[in-house]
Amino acid sequence: MFVRVKTTGKNQYLQIVQNHREGTKVKQQILGTLGRVDQIAGTKDIDSLISKLGRYTKEALMVITGQSNIEALTYSIGPAIIFERIWKDLEIPSIIHKLVENRKYSFNIERAIFLTVLHRLFVSGSDRQCDRWKTTQCIDGADSLSLHHLYRAMRFLGEEVDDQLGKTPFSNRCVKDLIEEKLFARRADLFTGLSMVFFDTTSIYFEGDGGEETGSLGHSKDHRPDLHQMIVGAVLNEKGEPICCELWPGNTADVSSLIPVVDRMRIRFGIADFCIVADRGMISEKTIAQLEKRGIYYILGVRMHKQKIVREEVLTRGGRFEEVRVEDEWDELDPLKVKEVWVDEKRYIVCKNERQARKDEATRNAILESLEDKLHSGAKSLVGNKGFRKYLAVKKNSVIIDKKKIEEEKRFDGKWVLTTNSNLKTADVALQYKELWQVEQVFRDMKSILDTRPVYHQLDETIKGHVFCSFLALVLRKELDKRLQAIGLDLEWNDVKRDLLSLQEVVLNEDKNRTIAIRTAPQGNCFNIFRAVGAALPQTIREIA
Repeated sequence: MFVRVKTTGKNQYLQIVQNHREGTKVKQQILGTLGRVDQIAGTKDIDSLISKLGRYTKEALMVITGQSNIEALTYSIGPAIIFERIWKDLEIPSIIHKLVENRKYSFNIERAIFLTVLHRLFVSGSDRQCDRWKTTQCIDGADSLSLHHLYRAMRFLGEEVDDQLGKTPFSNRCVKDLIEEKLFARRADLFTGLSMVFFDTTSIYFEGDGGEETGSLGHSKDHRPDLHQMIVGAVLNEKGEPICCELWPGNTADVSSLIPVVDRMRIRFGIADFCIVADRGMISEKTIAQLEKRGIYYILGVRMHKQKIVREEVLTRGGRFEEVRVEDEWDELDPLKVKEVWVDEKRYIVCKNERQARKDEATRNAILESLEDKLHSGAKSLVGNKGFRKYLAVKKNSVIIDKKKIEEEKRFDGKWVLTTNSNLKTADVALQYKELWQVEQVFRDMKSILDTRPVYHQLDETIKGHVFCSFLALVLRKELDKRLQAIGLDLEWNDVKRDLLSLQEVVLNEDKNRTIAIRTAPQGNCFNIFRAVGAALPQTIREIA
């Protein structure tokens, strides 16, 4: 039922109309005409009629005519409804309540953690910003929370626990580890048989010192060596689902972190056999020896330029490349090419992408062309340029282009090299390593869409809790992605955020102690997102007790 304006000749009439179905068609029935718009406009007749209709339905909207004193507030409701559903489906509330059942917190710590995680998903930033953001959202139980409650919740997540079995040399076990382990227990069947485990690290810098132990100066992947940082490692399963995150001081080297992670996973999650896939920064002869000693399968990237055996043996061996064509994943014109090379009983996989090879060649040619033009501008400026320097040689007190270096560089065009002790087919080894992009995507999410910074906390415990909330946000987001894909949707995250934030309620507090909430219409894919998680849209108009 709705109101419309009907134009007849020069006049406009206000009508009450109702839709009804006749067979497969929807038709409109005029229930009544209220009169000409120009005659009833400005009178009290419409106001009186709406007021009287409100007596017969609690869900009627009381139109403001100046006789009522009504206060209106607007809240976003989409984010909390969707992710509250996933939060509960993953049983995170029960996990947290179990961990704090013997503590006497004066506030609901589970609500504080959920609020922080939701803030990481949609806005991110500091806990102080989170405290302000909550006033724009309709989140069950958030109204009673204050900023110091959020700080205490972060500290709780980072507190050390009594059971230190499985700790790493870099960091002790804390409450966040218990939550990860209990979450993993729900998906224990994922690691039956030979499973793929993807691992990579990144760094996150601090605006301040970053705690007594966590914040340290080290190799910064953000190109901020002047700031204290921490190392964050992420472990994903073969479905791209986050399993756990590791938090270490900022001076921890990547090459020293892989073995502790492997040992810790076996203890924490009871995984007997798995194949770990990691990037080239994790590899060393000592690391490989330790993995083989533990009976762990691995697929590891190799530093082609730095390893002599790869430069002089692996890349110079003959043999035909095998084309790998996977539907919807590889370009039909430029399929991935792979070949197997054995050196001293060690297995290497050489991978080549022709499109990337052409790109590498074009980039090099552009550099050389520019280098030719600038050779007369002075050697000092050229040597100081990293892009130019690798193609130069000093001969008889002059700088020339080294053609030998150019020929050597061509061998690397479009290629990357892997080493593995697994029995997987050559093509499967390459494809599994390509899946490592899932971990890289997780870090891009954590440092951009789920921007963990700025981190202003001064205590190690609150820093760990702050970063772990970003990890929990990733867990929720990946779960939503999985459910969307199950109904055939592959949505951009920014589109999901926009559509959920646009779903709002206008809350009207009427002068007779009556509160009515009016929901806006769902926009974009909002309805499909609700369908994917099995949540129902709230009523368009509802009375709040």
